[in-house]
Parts: sequence; structure tokens; C-alpha cells
Amino acid sequence: MPGKVGSQPAIDFLREKIRRLEAADRRLSGTLPFGVAEMDARLPGGGLALGALHEVAGAGNGALDGAAAALFAAGILARTMGQILWCVRDQDLFAPGLEAAGLASDRVIYVEAGDEQTALACFEEGLRHGGLGGVVAEIGRLSMTNSRRLQLAAESSGTPGIAIRRWRRQADAVDFGQPTAAVTRWRVSVLPSAPLPAPGIGRARWLVELIRCRAGESADFEVEGCDHEGRLALSAGLADRPAAASARRRA
Repeated sequence: MPGKVGSQPAIDFLREKIRRLEAADRRLSGTLPFGVAEMDARLPGGGLALGALHEVAGAGNGALDGAAAALFAAGILARTMGQILWCVRDQDLFAPGLEAAGLASDRVIYVEAGDEQTALACFEEGLRHGGLGGVVAEIGRLSMTNSRRLQLAAESSGTPGIAIRRWRRQADAVDFGQPTAAVTRWRVSVLPSAPLPAPGIGRARWLVELIRCRAGESADFEVEGCDHEGRLALSAGLADRPAAASARRRA
């Protein structure tokens, strides 16, 4: 049976290719649940996909919504293992705030990129490294080409990547509506804290909008901000209400 003998190298090649594809699938199948049933039910696999690119932005151009977006990202990465690479353009990141959201300062490696192209390059290199618990980059514009490169880098290493979208001018925020290869896209805005029975400041409350989810549906959630372990909690008596909350945001 010489034909079978001659085809063995090709069979071995195909087997190795299938093995690598299956290994990639296993990396992609990993998820990080939020621990909030209403949120996890909206995400394929019951949580945020690891080995994938995600986008997070503040709902407005103000500092409060921008800070909430950064804390939301910090809370996600606080629940991963390993060092976190955080690429910044502006020197305005408040490290104690990240620690209050569960991301310990000794886990974070800061890169002061200075400009967007450098931030993107560091972002991709960090994702391809494969030995990090997650990579964050603060960027304004994100083209389809760049997002595909980042997504492929995250897939190859199994490392979650979070692009925090920040704009110096509100007019530049229109880029956030353009298609990208990110698996999910989130928008975070600050809500008034629940009143306390005594003078003081209550736990932060956010409107978290899942405005894009590959193989899933969009939804809105009113949540209490990240605690010292990076965990969210659904606001009392509330659940995801995509139609009503979206209507309020448009109004």
C-alpha cells in the first residue's frame, strides 16, 4: 500500500494543524465571569472572553465618566492572575484609585507611551508576550486594521486586552461608533450614589452599557462600582433593561 505510506507526512501535518487550532480554541473558550448573573447571562460562555480584545469608554467627555471607565477595566483585571501592563498617554492615572478597585499597585507595570502610535505598539507587544495577566492601553482612534492586529495578538497568547477609549475633544468620540474587531464594547457613566443613613459618600454607582457583543446581545446594567476585590454588584431592585435605559441615555 505505497499510497498510504506516502500520505503519512501529510496526515501528520494535518493532525498537528488541528491540534494547534484546538489549543487556540481552548484559550479562546476561557471566560472571566463578572459574578453578576444578569451580566454573565448576556455574555457567550457566561463571562468576559479571555484571549480577546475589549473596548471600554466613558459615556461623556468628562473626568468622572473617564475615571469610571478606568476603574471598570481595573476591576476586570483585578480578578485575573499575573502582572498587568498599563499603557498611558497622559500622566493622570490615579494608582490608589485602581488599588481601591482591587488592582494592587505591585501588579501593575506602567508604560508612559506619550503618543497614540507608541501606545498601540506597546499594547500589541504586551499582548503577544504571553506572560501577562492582561494589557490595557489608553487610545483615542482604533482602526479596523489595528484592532484586528490586537485581537490576533490576544488570541495567540490567551491574554485579555482592554482598550480604554479616551478623547481630548468630544468631536473625536465619533470614532467609537466605527466597527472594530473587539469582542465586546462597553460604555460606563456615573450615576448618583445611593443615600446613606448617616453623612458620608456611598458606594459608586454606574450605568454600564454593553453596546456590542460578538455572538451576543447588547444590554444595560445599573451596578454598584468595583469593591476592593474588583467585583461589581447589581443595584438593589434593578436588572438589565436595554430598551428603557437606552431611551434614557438618548433623552
